[in-house]
Amino acid sequence: MTALIELTGITKILKGQQEPRTILAGVDLTVQAGESVAIVGRSGSGKSTLLSVLGLFDRADEGSYLLAGQDISRLPERKAAKLRSSDFGFVFQRFFLLKHLTAAQNVSMALVNGQGWLPRRERRARVLQALDQVGIAHLAKSRPAKMSGGEQQRVAIARALVREPKVLLADEPTGALDTDTGTAVIDSLLAATGRGCGLVLVTHDRDHAARMGRTLDLVDGVLTQRVSA
Repeated sequence: MTALIELTGITKILKGQQEPRTILAGVDLTVQAGESVAIVGRSGSGKSTLLSVLGLFDRADEGSYLLAGQDISRLPERKAAKLRSSDFGFVFQRFFLLKHLTAAQNVSMALVNGQGWLPRRERRARVLQALDQVGIAHLAKSRPAKMSGGEQQRVAIARALVREPKVLLADEPTGALDTDTGTAVIDSLLAATGRGCGLVLVTHDRDHAARMGRTLDLVDGVLTQRVSA
């Protein structure tokens, strides 16, 4: 079976005025459709850089990146942007919601950008379905100022899911939330894997990491499988 994501020998070197610094050192990573993977590491270990490479925001200096068997290692930016819009969903610690728009309008923005033209009725149905998937369909007409942090984060997750992505990338999505709210957010992310989406979660939270199918440690740019005690 072809893996959803297959990274081989991914290396990223930070070049500046000082000595070059290796951020990612020959990273290998395979993620299957419907699988959840946590990446854990200290600040500066390369977690966000790895997520940027996975999301096609950054390009590795060496190595290959296959998405569903297709080599996307050297895509021109225009094609990379199109692929980000069609196949990827992103969730960050900051919600990045537009304050003057309702929850439904914020989610709908993901369909306006990069999804081509959709009839208004279909677009609305998909938006409401995405909000329902994360348990906040009743907040469709609410604006961010009237929502809690957890509700805003679930709007952000709905915005990522409305595209029906193959890959969901989450970078510290619970970092600004309390424990119970963070647990609910992880529930929403994991539910996406039941629909065949591959989930890669970057987190400092060991409890959230333990809920993923696999936990990988990133130390000094080297990714290793955590061995269960």
